[in-house]
Amino acid sequence: METEPATRESAEGARPILEVRDIHVSFAGRLGLGAGLIGRKASLARAVDGVSLELQKGEILALAGESGCGKTTTARAVMGLERPQRGEILYEGEPIWKRLRAYRRKVQMVFQDPTGALNPRQTIYESVAEGLRIHRVHGDERAQVAKALASAGMRPPERFFLNYPHELSGGQRQRVVIAGALVLEPHMIVADEPVSNLDASVRGEILALLMELRQRLGLTILVVTHDLGLAWTIADRVAVMYLGRIVEIGPADEVLQRPKHPYTRALLDVVPEVGGLERPILQGEPPDPTKIPLGCRFHPRCPVVASGRAAELGIETKCRGEDLNLVEDKPGHFAACHLTPIGEQP
Repeated sequence: METEPATRESAEGARPILEVRDIHVSFAGRLGLGAGLIGRKASLARAVDGVSLELQKGEILALAGESGCGKTTTARAVMGLERPQRGEILYEGEPIWKRLRAYRRKVQMVFQDPTGALNPRQTIYESVAEGLRIHRVHGDERAQVAKALASAGMRPPERFFLNYPHELSGGQRQRVVIAGALVLEPHMIVADEPVSNLDASVRGEILALLMELRQRLGLTILVVTHDLGLAWTIADRVAVMYLGRIVEIGPADEVLQRPKHPYTRALLDVVPEVGGLERPILQGEPPDPTKIPLGCRFHPRCPVVASGRAAELGIETKCRGEDLNLVEDKPGHFAACHLTPIGEQP
């Protein structure tokens, strides 16, 4: 959907709560003093290169991909922390930049590293109450903080008021970060790798908490992850990013059981429950975002091209030289792969 407007209404007629329309975010590379003096310009890294997506109210969408694919930059743009050079982001039909302060009260972020997200000099009470004070929320602050901590599974909440972050476990710190988001009673949460720094025994508890919050509070959740196993556990839909673009998006069951893009297939192959012990491993590193390849940007690493199968199917020239947008294979399931129009599987 890179070139499609993301404004279509769902089958039920409800407008998406969040619409991301063809956003582009680039960063200038470093340029030495000598190069600047002779007139050279810094190269641009296209971190997000035409991303469109939408979230319905109460939906969990997983944005997945390797490190450096642009998913965290996309999440930061959704939060208003990174302003796209092109494209727009709408919340409930209105550009987020018009009323950014009000928007940030409704849409909260849960960061990847709870230790870094919490001020070590603040008590847990102060950390959770900070959002209330920034947004000047009226009411009984103590009761609001206690309610948020209890909702995040910190019970009895008063027991943790005077604790400091270093006195808590990693899982408890992440619950405090979630409580800091919940205290403002948001409508949507953006969770950036919410369990990547946690022990395996705690990961399931935090994921179960997010799903329970969606069910109980009607929260909409955008989860950024490199782990398709996590996406399988929690998401209604999955969007897979590679080198600044969404290369596949659709219902979680469809994308994860019947992937249409070789990159999605490669990511699934490294999930032990899916690929087993004897499985192919994706070779190479993602290309430099300042030098995006011609054609399909995945073709330098694509197993279909490397194996010669693309040549046999007569699409290798297209893979190497012809860029393409997302193509709908089944209702709601899109992939940006030259295999899709000819009905082939990766």
